[in-house]
Amino acid sequence: MIPGPRTVVHDDASGLVSEVASLLLERLEEAQARGETPQIGLTGGSIADALHRELARRAPDSSVDWSRVVVWWGDERFVSSGSAERNARQAREALLDHVALDPANVHEVPASDEVASVEESATAYSTAMRTHGADFFEVLMLGVGPDGHIASLFPGHPALDAVDEIAVGVHGSPKPPPLRVSLTFDALARARSVWFLVNGAEKASAVAAALAGGDRAEIPARGVVGIEETVWHIDAAAAGELGEASLPSN
Repeated sequence: MIPGPRTVVHDDASGLVSEVASLLLERLEEAQARGETPQIGLTGGSIADALHRELARRAPDSSVDWSRVVVWWGDERFVSSGSAERNARQAREALLDHVALDPANVHEVPASDEVASVEESATAYSTAMRTHGADFFEVLMLGVGPDGHIASLFPGHPALDAVDEIAVGVHGSPKPPPLRVSLTFDALARARSVWFLVNGAEKASAVAAALAGGDRAEIPARGVVGIEETVWHIDAAAAGELGEASLPSN
């Protein structure tokens, strides 16, 4: 049986970043000690940027062999490869350019100057995952929007209904830019651990709604759970609308 979500409330965003960095480095070390090459799914946004910078800062003191870590993204903006809006560019500048990754193990979503359409990008990303994926993420990290969206799966959006697909092109995103590529619910669910990283009072209602359960079409964050664990790492502000009954012990 897949376990239900667990909530860990941190005092602030800094504490959240510090704890998640420690946990991720530990998971990578453990997986490599088992002889595995762990695959992780990165997300974008300010909390992810802070986490990436903290991981880069700690990398020299860690025993993680970054050449044996495989990197993917849950979604990407369909813009040019040099755009500052790219999640991949953010991650490279904060983390990936500062650790000894094997370039063959970094799988970016094709950009708008590399393929002709968002559908072609989604198809290429799906092919890469079929070819190079391990069939599961060791850890998949996801941010959550104030509307409850995750990756680029937005409430009521057609991409929510994708079946038997790995990645889909997203048109008319309610959050700019309008064109994006996102992993589907099916692909996002293939993770040993799913960690939601959420900070800020503006996310509090989305956190409460997601943890209350219900239709994932209304709150897409309800639709992804890990095979072994689902952990909501949230700061005190993002926990502001959770009642005491909704706060399991850390």
